Amino acid sequence: MPSFRYSAIDQSGRSFSGTLDADTREAVREKLAERRYHIVNIDEVAVVQASQLGELVNSTFNRVKQSELVIFSRQFATMIDAGLSVLKCLDILQKQAKDPVLNEALKVIRHDVHSGTSLTEAMSKHPRVFTKLYVNMIRSAEAGGILDQVLDRLASFLENELEMRNKVRSAMMYPTVVLIFATIVMGVMMWWVLPQFQHIFTDMGIQKLPTTTALMLGLAMYSKQYWYLIPVAVVGIWFGLFSYGRTEQGALHLDEIKLRIPLYGDILLKVSVSRFARTFGTLISSGVPILRALEITTDTAGNQAVASVIEKSRQSVKDGDKMSTQMQLSPIFPVMVTQMIAVGEETGRLDQMLIKISDFYEAEVDNTLKGLASLIEPIMIVGLGIMVGFIAVSVITPIYTLVGNVK
Repeated sequence: MPSFRYSAIDQSGRSFSGTLDADTREAVREKLAERRYHIVNIDEVAVVQASQLGELVNSTFNRVKQSELVIFSRQFATMIDAGLSVLKCLDILQKQAKDPVLNEALKVIRHDVHSGTSLTEAMSKHPRVFTKLYVNMIRSAEAGGILDQVLDRLASFLENELEMRNKVRSAMMYPTVVLIFATIVMGVMMWWVLPQFQHIFTDMGIQKLPTTTALMLGLAMYSKQYWYLIPVAVVGIWFGLFSYGRTEQGALHLDEIKLRIPLYGDILLKVSVSRFARTFGTLISSGVPILRALEITTDTAGNQAVASVIEKSRQSVKDGDKMSTQMQLSPIFPVMVTQMIAVGEETGRLDQMLIKISDFYEAEVDNTLKGLASLIEPIMIVGLGIMVGFIAVSVITPIYTLVGNVK
């Protein structure tokens, strides 16, 4: 349906303008005449249909970067606090949005809001841009008339989550690079260096090789001869785990195993608890009902084992019991967390307790990652030294044996 931009004067003599969707220009005149407006001008606007833009935005596999959403939320909050209308804010934000997915989504949202749709409904049509958490907090903000405060809170939440993710990623960067380098070095030695020694030993007349040498040379020979089985095995294992992880039970089992991995599991649990506490605390402090907040937190937990406990707690609250009761029965959540949640439920300050829990565990993760960085370096060096040393000993041992026999 075409859109028409009009200028008119109301009964009090105030000039204003707007946009209406109608089949023809005459239909717009009739609608304005019913409202007793004096029409000054009507022009057709070339507007891309919302349905078309919606298909474009939601068909893409790219999600908006979290850093872009942080900037968007901060700017939106500032403009609302300055007294600008939601429609004007969306217009400004859409024009300066650099991310193409966010830009197209804001076009659709602005069109929908201008057509009379609420901001919450308009945002909910773009799940690849605005998460359930984001949409529900906007819904509570619209209901309470505190859109600027909630947007500012959302920006802070996204900033904290992004900072946490970057810390974990930075800590994992060094061991990942070293592991890749070690794999390349081992591949070169197994496929090119060790086969050369096989010919040398044959030319030297060494008939019986030590066990370690025979093992290394055999492994090198078979890995070079059947190299194609390595990527097939890797892809097969990955596909199997991926398929198993797509099932509800499989995802739960794999995430439980992740939490049991030494050191990594401890970091993963702290990150999950921190994320749960901050998400849940932000939601209920913004006026989202506790059952709805727990449902959203379950979806955004990031670990099925943690999500399972949260879902059981939601059912407990639904049945009239306390949330902390169910959490205390689970071995996943630390005792300190369940006790602080219980105190928050008793005192009516659950949101504050949850934010304190999140701050504490974010600091714990930060300290653990700093210690991990200093611990991983010597472990990786020792590990590489052992591998290279084992290969070197396996190669040198037959030569020493031959020299001894000659003497």
